[in-house]
Amino acid sequence: MLKGIPKILSPELLKVLAEMGHSDRLVISDGNFPAESMGKDAIVIRMDGHGVPEILDAILQLFPLDSYVDKPVNLMEVMPGDTVETPIWDTYKEIVTKYDDRGEAAVGNIERFKFYEEAKKAYCIIATGESALYANIMLQKGVVV
Repeated sequence: MLKGIPKILSPELLKVLAEMGHSDRLVISDGNFPAESMGKDAIVIRMDGHGVPEILDAILQLFPLDSYVDKPVNLMEVMPGDTVETPIWDTYKEIVTKYDDRGEAAVGNIERFKFYEEAKKAYCIIATGESALYANIMLQKGVVV
């Protein structure tokens, strides 16, 4: 065990986070996201017993967000005509605000199918057991200064 490392972060995930470089992307997906098919060229880490907020909070304690882009955090937009509510997005914005001075301004939205295309280019996809719909989030890594 290590001091100061959130216990939810496994050795495998810590290794992946350390391997990632500037501009690499990480997707933390909900339980409905096709992580294995989207992640054919990525590292897929299963964290089925956990929700996205607790994983996001733990990762952002260690993971710098990209300061060279306006929106280093992106959410999957709700499809037009879909009446799903997304209160989990408010939770994500609160968590991001704890770790990035830009606060909610660091968070953007990506159309669903564009999100899938971007996810295919991710370095890592974390598949969670999150039951909220449209709870997928993509982080772009920055540099440690």
